[in-house]
Amino acid sequence: MTLSAEPIIYALIFVGVLVLVEGIYLTVFGRSISLNNRVNRRLEMLDKSGNREEVMEKLRKEMQQHLKARKLPLYSILSDKAQKAAIAFTPRQLIMLMGGLSVLAFIGLSVGTDTAAPVRAIASVGIGVGGIFTWISMKAAKRMALLEEQLPDAIELMVRSLRVGHPFSSAIGIVATEVGDPLATEFGIIADEAAYGRDMGEALKEMAERLDMQDLRFLAVAVTIQQQSGGNLAEILAGLAKVIRARFRLFRRVKAITAEAKWSGKFLSGFPILALIGIQLIKPDYYDEAMEHPFFIPAVLVVGVFLVMNLIVMRALVNIKV
Repeated sequence: MTLSAEPIIYALIFVGVLVLVEGIYLTVFGRSISLNNRVNRRLEMLDKSGNREEVMEKLRKEMQQHLKARKLPLYSILSDKAQKAAIAFTPRQLIMLMGGLSVLAFIGLSVGTDTAAPVRAIASVGIGVGGIFTWISMKAAKRMALLEEQLPDAIELMVRSLRVGHPFSSAIGIVATEVGDPLATEFGIIADEAAYGRDMGEALKEMAERLDMQDLRFLAVAVTIQQQSGGNLAEILAGLAKVIRARFRLFRRVKAITAEAKWSGKFLSGFPILALIGIQLIKPDYYDEAMEHPFFIPAVLVVGVFLVMNLIVMRALVNIKV
């Protein structure tokens, strides 16, 4: 049995796929689509285009296209995360990227490894599809974390705007200009839709459902109730900002408390695999005799199942809702 450096080659190709996808994404859509950019994407698009309605329609199409593509084969597993990440690639382009990256991975594996062609083909598809899924998951997690962090500050900015006499639609516009992405672009679309006559509460509710974000649902409900029943919206939002900030602090505390258990579960599941790879690199013939035993393959499958179950159980134990 000779694995030599093949596991490292597989890992390097997978990392290369992630880097390549990110490079293509930034090249096609520009640096403004990166959440690290100081100027929010909507303002940069308005600066280049000057047509507010055209920019609004383009951004709204990007943010809604993935939910409409849930019925596409294999794409349903990606649609929710792609929606939360607001991936500008269309579903068809993502599927084409999966195919193209799978081909590149197959070429890389053919050059760098001596694995049988069927195994290379399966591994290439796994790398292509898994690479896109991992990239989208990372994008979605980062974007949702930023949204949750930005929302309390944005609501407090709206409160200050309302207290100095601005209407709520202007307060939304101020948030869209003053805060950074991703919240700035999201609120910018709402401000544009309100300018063209859409109900503000309805727009906020649609945004909350699209992002599946509980704090945004609270905001949408507060605005809708105030529109229907009246009242001091500034005071309502000030109280809401305190509640959201308290929930955010509690969530961070729970995350810190459960971090050790999460990493313990990942380590316990990952260490046997890393140990196996290390042994194969140092002494490739170490398991030759064991592989001849009829129970070797069943034992490997049982161990694999237990490792996966360990991850699932540990994740369920520390998945505390706040």
